[in-house]
Amino acid sequence: AASLGAAALFRTADVTKSADVAAYVKAAQDRFGAIDCFHNNAGIEGRVARLAEYDEAVFDQIMAVNVKGVFLGLRHVLPVMIAAGRGAVVNTASIAGLVGSPGMAAYSASKHAVNGLTKSVAGEVGPHGIRVNAVCPGPIATRMIEEVSCQVSPNNPKGVEERYAAGIPLRRYGTAEEVANLVLFLLSDLASNMTGGEYTVDGGRTAAPAGVSGGATQ
Repeated sequence: AASLGAAALFRTADVTKSADVAAYVKAAQDRFGAIDCFHNNAGIEGRVARLAEYDEAVFDQIMAVNVKGVFLGLRHVLPVMIAAGRGAVVNTASIAGLVGSPGMAAYSASKHAVNGLTKSVAGEVGPHGIRVNAVCPGPIATRMIEEVSCQVSPNNPKGVEERYAAGIPLRRYGTAEEVANLVLFLLSDLASNMTGGEYTVDGGRTAAPAGVSGGATQ
């Protein structure tokens, strides 16, 4: 931030706790005076397992972080933006929030919920000059996808990644920077007439899944 001539503030928070979220919102207001943009990004993947065998405690944890965490972020940030009469929000969902995800039903359900919150809230706050959108990443080369691959095949996680990438038209996983570029665009004035949308950054996975270009399968 310093090299760009900008200021930054760092705080740790448990997004499932209202007091923690309220504290980071207040800290941002105290430091910067306003909140013009908000990226609701925290999320966890949970276990890879069939729903009939899924642990209830893990299910609850996924919902607490992925759904309640997004709700609390919106709940505490939106009043600040409404008072200012402007703002832009991006919630991180997933392509698992657009289609089913066997073996990751809890995660998929949580991301469907994020998309539902996004569209509903966009309708509520649009008259206040606030835009709310969701980004829906596909497989991104981060710790999360590595953890999922290790759960699917502990002895050959690389093989899982190769098989999954073969079902993506661009034949590769995305990068965190590519997701960040989409988020920055949606938060910027370049997206001034875009709200309530779900935008994929998935290498074409949802548009043309496994089976394209020679019959690649997952």
